[in-house]
Amino acid sequence: MSHNTFGHLFRVTTWGESHGPALGCVIDGTPPGIALTEADIQTYLDKRKPGQSRFTSQRKEPDQVKILSGVFQDERMAAPLTTGTPISLLIENVDQRSKDYGDIRDLYRPGHADLSYDLKYGLRDYRGGGRQSARETAARVAAGAVARKVLAHVLGTVVIRGALVQLGPHKIDRGAWDWDETLRNPFWCPDAKSAKAWETYLDDVRKRGSSCGAVIEVIASGVPAGLGAPLYGKIDAELAAALMSINAVKGVEIGAGFAAAELSGEDNADEIRMGPKGPTFLSNHAGGIQGGISTGQDILARFVVKATSSILTPRKTINRNGQNTDVVTKGRHDPCVGIRAVPVGEAMTACVLADHALRQRAQTGVAGPVKTIEAP
Repeated sequence: MSHNTFGHLFRVTTWGESHGPALGCVIDGTPPGIALTEADIQTYLDKRKPGQSRFTSQRKEPDQVKILSGVFQDERMAAPLTTGTPISLLIENVDQRSKDYGDIRDLYRPGHADLSYDLKYGLRDYRGGGRQSARETAARVAAGAVARKVLAHVLGTVVIRGALVQLGPHKIDRGAWDWDETLRNPFWCPDAKSAKAWETYLDDVRKRGSSCGAVIEVIASGVPAGLGAPLYGKIDAELAAALMSINAVKGVEIGAGFAAAELSGEDNADEIRMGPKGPTFLSNHAGGIQGGISTGQDILARFVVKATSSILTPRKTINRNGQNTDVVTKGRHDPCVGIRAVPVGEAMTACVLADHALRQRAQTGVAGPVKTIEAP
């Protein structure tokens, strides 16, 4: 299987399966001299790991990360530093229940990648989905933690935050947005009232053996102007591709996104005025990216995650012999996989931005805008 690597200068290769002994990633392109410990990475893995509430899979994985290479420390150093060589990260699987998947060994779950995977390779690991499992995203989150360290090293303070803004048909009240609230409820929801209502809704979904989808919004603040390229290296195109590569994602939009179709040219234009620190935009329908290049505004992206395919409700399908049958998926599954997709979306955003920051520095010698526009 090819296509396990993404990025250009900040390059990540993930490996491992859902029910294998371990999974992880190899990160190439990290500059030397950056302080990096396992604790720096563990903070973000703890946000993604399963079993933290009744609204996620009850698989108990500690997701403890081990740094196997790419850092060095001796008695003269206060902390381990990256050496500039490939960083290898290992996360062991400790709570597999492969027997839960024995009944679907020869069945294809509708909405899952079982059939397409088997048609392509002629062989599939049915235990939790193998390589196609969302378990692989733990490695992405680990890589995203390293990407954040690279961003801090190259650009300074860049804040990347994600939030769940819609669960099934239920949207948040944007007027009640509070980033601190995302840390106080199990949904990463910025609206306390919506989070409370979602508990009742998702409890009902879960008890029915069903599932639902979600919309996640990711905002990156502190990104300078100048990242990206106007044709085949558009930062919004690569961000969309990175988010789209997350399991179960079926759509991505930047800024106003599809709502831009309803805006007139006057309304959609992000007008500009000269401010004390340079050009200032009066709106951000473009999501902080114009012509594939960052503008210095917040970069804003949203992505939609479909309902989890592994459900207890019987679904019509076929088996490997082409016979019609029904399938019920037992085991431990997320009633809404979008909840744990929030830290994954943050991680993929960090990886794209770190890659573009290094590319900008390599091409121009600086990590931000080459030209400074000053007030007359």
